[in-house]
Amino acid sequence: MSNELVLLTMVGMGLVTFLPRLLPAWFLRGRKLHPFIEAWLKYVPVAVLAALLLPSLLVYDGQMNLSWSNLYLWAALPAGFTAWKTRSMFATVLVGMAVVAIARLVL
Repeated sequence: MSNELVLLTMVGMGLVTFLPRLLPAWFLRGRKLHPFIEAWLKYVPVAVLAALLLPSLLVYDGQMNLSWSNLYLWAALPAGFTAWKTRSMFATVLVGMAVVAIARLVL
C-alpha cells in the first residue's frame, strides 16, 4: 500500500468520524430546539449505554446465558442499585468490577 493511499485513507476516516459530529452542531448553532426533542435527546446516552452493556451481560459464548452461574448478571444487581442511588458512573463501575472480582476469587 502506498503512502499516499494510507494518508488518503486516514484523512477520509477522520472526515467520516468528524463530520457527523460537526454538522448537526453547526446546523443547530444558535437555534432553540423544541422541548419535546430536547427531552427525547436526554435519553440517547442511556439507550446507547444499554445497547452496549446488555449483550455483554446476557450473551456468553454466542448464546444467551440467564443461568445462576452468570457472574455478570449478579454484578449488575448491586451496580444497578449503586447507579440508582448515587447517579455516579464511577461508583457504578467500581461496584460492578468489585463484585465480579470478589465472585471470581470466592467461586
